[in-house]
Amino acid sequence: MSSVQLTRRAAILTGAAVPLLAGLAPSTARAAAEMKGAGRGSAFARMKLGGFEVTTLLDGNRTVEKPNEIFGLNASAEEFASVSEQNFIPTDKSQFFFTPTVVNTGSELVLFDTGLGQGGIASALAEAGYSTDDIDVVVLTHMHPDHIGGMMTDGAATFKNARYVTGAVEYDFWSKADEGNRVGDMVKANVTPMAEKMSFLDDGGSVASGITAMAAFGHTPGHMTYMLESDGQQMLLMADLANHYVWSLGYPDWEVRFDMDKSAAAASRRKVFDMLAADKTPFIGYHMPFPAVGYAETRDNGYRYVPASYQLIMD
Repeated sequence: MSSVQLTRRAAILTGAAVPLLAGLAPSTARAAAEMKGAGRGSAFARMKLGGFEVTTLLDGNRTVEKPNEIFGLNASAEEFASVSEQNFIPTDKSQFFFTPTVVNTGSELVLFDTGLGQGGIASALAEAGYSTDDIDVVVLTHMHPDHIGGMMTDGAATFKNARYVTGAVEYDFWSKADEGNRVGDMVKANVTPMAEKMSFLDDGGSVASGITAMAAFGHTPGHMTYMLESDGQQMLLMADLANHYVWSLGYPDWEVRFDMDKSAAAASRRKVFDMLAADKTPFIGYHMPFPAVGYAETRDNGYRYVPASYQLIMD
């Protein structure tokens, strides 16, 4: 027997939710941390983007076996092996990285995604010179467990001074999931308790000045990317649009087990990477090799990942 969780609409009707636009939410922001300057550590990489500072955080990483059962589900074993060999990567294992990002806008510290919930986010923030109490805004790109796992610590909000932002479509979908659904149950435990501090965005919605939501549905029903823009410079936080720099980004039509709507996910990859390649816009990918910053260029019928070197990240 199923039980329907609190939906965004129900939350609004019962007074539990705040307005749908982040700009209408009550202001709880404190002065953001001072600009710290570009740099690198073992669990963070900081770069400048116009007047913003953007810091990627290594929440954790792990080795995953049998990647051919995750990526390229519609590719033959021979093609998967050939592509892997061409890119000097093994076919029997893959390295997964988990990379939340902090953006210092000059007035707010905005955290995108909260990691696995195993303590990595707090330690990475500390190494980068922040604390969990410093975060003013938490943005959830989507609600898979490796993105919302760090929302709570020992039953209390990890980021106790923050307001929260997520996609309306995404929240509505998972909040209606039947009891026993792994993702839905985690949303109920980690996200729904924040409903009174949460704003909900649609495509084109604004988190803060210079941070705009861009729908990229498919991986999940309401998966969002976010464009950063400051002083004429842009960078895209692409979240899980592509979960591997070769088997997903390089071959956007290859089906990925974690993509809920595989054809929609492939279409989103092509649309976004066409834009990024044409404009030479850098991006941060949640599962790209740390520090997770790079570019996409067109190649044959797909794309090639070009890791950022010293263009953006400089000591």
